[in-house]
Amino acid sequence: MSTTSVQIRRKGLITLPVELRRQYNFKEGDVLTLVDLGEGALLLVPRVSQLARLGDQVADLMESQDVSLEDMLEALDEEREDYYREHYAET
Repeated sequence: MSTTSVQIRRKGLITLPVELRRQYNFKEGDVLTLVDLGEGALLLVPRVSQLARLGDQVADLMESQDVSLEDMLEALDEEREDYYREHYAET
């Protein structure tokens, strides 16, 4: 564990040192959760969005099943056509 000093600037802004941003792959717009541990101790924890987490899970499943993006889009088009025929096409 290392320590780094940061300064609170105007409007409460704190800049994370570039070394830490690179090490943990923090990008502009990333959300961190601030946990108050008491007695002035604070903890910053990266919060991964649900959308990003679910997207990663889908990508992992597609890779493990050897399914390409093109395969998935084609299957979705077929499902869409079937759904339309079942619900909206005249019989």
